[in-house]
Amino acid sequence: MPADSELNSVLVRRQEINDALDNGDEVKFKYKFVNVYTEFHEFSRKEIKQYELTFKKYNTNKDNYLSLSELKRMMEELGAPQTHIALKGMIAEVDEDGDGRLAFREFLLVYRKAKAGELDANSGLGQLAKLTEINVDQVGVNGAKEFFEAKIEELSKKSKFEHEIRQEQEERKRMEEEKAIRRQQFLEKAAFFK
Repeated sequence: MPADSELNSVLVRRQEINDALDNGDEVKFKYKFVNVYTEFHEFSRKEIKQYELTFKKYNTNKDNYLSLSELKRMMEELGAPQTHIALKGMIAEVDEDGDGRLAFREFLLVYRKAKAGELDANSGLGQLAKLTEINVDQVGVNGAKEFFEAKIEELSKKSKFEHEIRQEQEERKRMEEEKAIRRQQFLEKAAFFK
């Protein structure tokens, strides 16, 4: 978004707020902090992180939004190119704040709708959801098997995040221990040169 149109949109929004306050109307805030891990409880932390990697891969200007051109490039690289009108329709279907681009939360709505069966498989969003899910050709049959076994295990857990958080903490602890051992070994070798 160019600076002048960004400034214009901020000024227009400020004017809308002022007009609403002058009329005694309630002002609805557009921006709020969203914790995607709690809102999208149907996905595991690993799934959300994988979706986030996909989102960031195509968010080339690093503004935390997928613009029309970035979505177009994404769909072309996934092998499902869309027309300009179809891309606008895809964005409009999940664009809750009406800014014409997809924030990460709105990007996750695509997968929520796909999981709930609310998307037509031949629609642009349906193709997007299908093409960015696990690909057996890339991870192999064993990778897909592990993926589905992990999904079954996840469904049987009381708190699906608890186990993942514990794994992440154990991994960090293991990495810190390895770092301390490497440092100690370095200091021992460095002592020979003193």
